[in-house]
Amino acid sequence: MTSEQTYKLAAIKLVTPTKEHLEKHYEDLSDKPFFKGLITYMGSGPVCAMVWEGREAVKVGRQLLGATNPMASSPGTIRGDFAIDVGRNVCHGSDAVESAKKEIDLWFKKEEINSWKQAGHDWVYEK
Repeated sequence: MTSEQTYKLAAIKLVTPTKEHLEKHYEDLSDKPFFKGLITYMGSGPVCAMVWEGREAVKVGRQLLGATNPMASSPGTIRGDFAIDVGRNVCHGSDAVESAKKEIDLWFKKEEINSWKQAGHDWVYEK
């Protein structure tokens, strides 16, 4: 990560999502054979939901998570270090800015998101 890639945590909460909440979150996968198991697994305990901000946060966040298949994930990534099976790949990250916006709206109320300017922002970013 370079100095131009400074990220900040804008929201975080621990929540045990309902089946209905997860079905809405993963509605694009509802026709997949693993959908029911995914919903059951994700609802089996608390989830730490977060909102990260920064230049290309979605792209870089996906790199930090590792490949969807943990066995194809590089060491040093979350999935590469902490997961083995695709159905238990430990974490989720939005795959595009559009889906991130939709997911943030699903998981967080507007007042739970704290967008703020880091002290060194103007030293790192041109605009």
